[in-house]
Amino acid sequence: MKFSVSTVGIVVSVAIFLNACAGDGTGLDANGLPTDTTGGDPQPAGPTLSNDVQPIFSSNCALSGCHGGTSPQQNQNLSTGLTFSNVVDVPSMEVPSLARIRPGQPDSSYLVHKISGTQASVGGVGGRMPLGGAPLSATEIQTIRQWVENGALDN
Repeated sequence: MKFSVSTVGIVVSVAIFLNACAGDGTGLDANGLPTDTTGGDPQPAGPTLSNDVQPIFSSNCALSGCHGGTSPQQNQNLSTGLTFSNVVDVPSMEVPSLARIRPGQPDSSYLVHKISGTQASVGGVGGRMPLGGAPLSATEIQTIRQWVENGALDN
């Protein structure tokens, strides 16, 4: 049996691919990138805006007279569907040199300082948020910090 060079190359490539992927549930997509064929949907690492951060804002901040409704304080609406566009890379009104949320940089994010009560350390004013309510728990603050640290994605 005769094989041309191109046929041998294809056979060898397929054999290498099959051997490399045998039993591990992964393969390559059309761009040559690894895929997961085990049936599981990949989950984002860490907290997401919609599943983890928004519920914190919705129950503590996005209230009428605060950061919700038709006239949100500081023109910062934290209601579902509006949070991302109102905070990510938006300059804070109290300290315009700081963004409300700077993706990847929780310590340079004014909102993180406001919920942590450290706003004075960056030149901020006013009280800790939520104003007039109980402070967010350490777990809630860490969830928001982690979301910011992970890039503050609209997910």
